[in-house]
Amino acid sequence: QPRNHRMQATLSIPRAAGAILRPHANTVTKRYMSNGFNVDLKGKVAFVAGVADSRGYGWAISKYLAEAGAKVLVGTWPVVLGGFKKAIEKGFGDDAKMSNGEEMKITQVYPLDLAFSNEQEIPAKVLQNKYYAGLTGFDIRSVAAKVHADHGPIDFLVHSVANGPEVTKPLLQTSRQGYLAASSASAYSMIAMVQEFGPYMAPGGGVISITYMASEKAVPGYGGGMSSAKAQLESDTRTLAFEAGREWGIRVNTISAGPLKSRAASAIGKGLGSEKGHIDFSIDYMKANSPLPGNDLNSDDVGAAALALLAPQLSRAITGVTLYVDNGMHAMGLALDSQSFADSPTFKVYKEKTGAQGK
Repeated sequence: QPRNHRMQATLSIPRAAGAILRPHANTVTKRYMSNGFNVDLKGKVAFVAGVADSRGYGWAISKYLAEAGAKVLVGTWPVVLGGFKKAIEKGFGDDAKMSNGEEMKITQVYPLDLAFSNEQEIPAKVLQNKYYAGLTGFDIRSVAAKVHADHGPIDFLVHSVANGPEVTKPLLQTSRQGYLAASSASAYSMIAMVQEFGPYMAPGGGVISITYMASEKAVPGYGGGMSSAKAQLESDTRTLAFEAGREWGIRVNTISAGPLKSRAASAIGKGLGSEKGHIDFSIDYMKANSPLPGNDLNSDDVGAAALALLAPQLSRAITGVTLYVDNGMHAMGLALDSQSFADSPTFKVYKEKTGAQGK
């Protein structure tokens, strides 16, 4: 049965948004309070693929959905599943705290390997791997069916996964196998998730993924075919928005996030010991050259944007979009800290304007 989409208030969005965004009276309950437009996702079910610790974007998105009242389920790669479950038992401390002081609750963790769309694709050597011992049904199709059987219709689907085995290699040195592996895990897995979860999703539901501006601009150090995989992901988002919208009435968007020192990102060109790695240099570059250098981009920025794209009160007519959450870095064509412009009077003026007053 279609779900009741009438919603009330729990999570505040800035008042300016409340003054502009008007929900459809037939689908959501309007409740404007003095502090802004509020979102209540109680009774809604969210499945977030790619959560393995408290440092990444998947965790932040999960926390924002939970704070809005959604039931949060996560899919975790079997290789890190054991460690993640132990961490949940131990507790994540402040990383799990929501604004009301309560800890985020993850209702259920499912083993999920996005390299496999169905059980038939899983080779015997994977089943014999120690990390997969005793696990069954960790392919996308099986997990989708399990989630639906356990929790009913799914309202929100999050793809927060990327993996390229040769990410440290320049594209000119990337093998066919490495290139296709990056595309499979980082782009096709999104298609497979929508294929398998789509039939179980409630009309009006939302799907989001995480991309990166290397999809459209050359970013040295982000190799192994990962830039190509992100370009595929963004193109597929637009096509899936049309097809899944017509098929199931769901929205599909992606967030192009700025650099974050997550566990996965830290493995890209990592430094030795205390040496800085590729992600550290990327963060420094963004701070030096973005339109908003005074903002320290963090996972909460993406979590908030994801909530806005998923909650039907705020984005019921938005689909097929790549939303940039990167302090405006995607808009830049020249680097302010370039030595080529070191003596430029214009550049010197802007280097002194850090935007600190807007913090």
